[in-house]
Amino acid sequence: MLVAAAVSPCPPLLVPAVAQGAAPELDALRAACTDALGVLAAARPDRLVVVGPAEESGGGRYPEGTRGSFRGFGVDLDVRLGRDTGTTSGRELPPSLAVAAWLLERTGWSDAPVEGLGVDERLAPGHCLAAGRDIAAAAGRVALLVMGDGSACRSLKAPGYLDERAGPFDAEVARALDTADGAALTALDADLAYELKASGRAPWQVLAGAAEPTGLTGTLLHTEAPYGVGYFAATWS
Repeated sequence: MLVAAAVSPCPPLLVPAVAQGAAPELDALRAACTDALGVLAAARPDRLVVVGPAEESGGGRYPEGTRGSFRGFGVDLDVRLGRDTGTTSGRELPPSLAVAAWLLERTGWSDAPVEGLGVDERLAPGHCLAAGRDIAAAAGRVALLVMGDGSACRSLKAPGYLDERAGPFDAEVARALDTADGAALTALDADLAYELKASGRAPWQVLAGAAEPTGLTGTLLHTEAPYGVGYFAATWS
């Protein structure tokens, strides 16, 4: 059963070593993500599942102890998902789960075993919901750390250039996260999300599936779009 969830964006720029001189620009967002992880710890879960977007080759499960790095972003920094168990999947964490691993290490997570799930950004909503239901049913008290960005089309300098549909899309996501509206997350249009480069769509729909029978309440802790990309930090508890 899902007892709590935290929602975080997953840009590598969230890691100060990657952001370098621009790091202070996301300090408020980092603080909100730290607060969100505190809500997960307070829920006393038996298991923490980290869900994040991945390319097709990076989809699937990642056991506790799997390593990742930010060398692809020019930084000699390694991370590990949870405890060092001596076994891994044989694959490196995709970037979204590497950011999650960094967040967990930064906050000293030790409250429950951790595993990761990489979700193909094009995964159909029905499959996302089913994955969420399976996660929630796998243990008595499950917590989710849900990684994903909103649209990347909020400004002329955004990665996807300016798209007038991006603002309303992100506004609906923010409302749904703030009110724990799983039905609204389920209703997000997968094709529109892909066009807007919103990497969080599939992970958010996994959250919706996991939360279906729980009646959790939501709180939007922070939202901004400093680089033309929608970022959200929220909790469901």
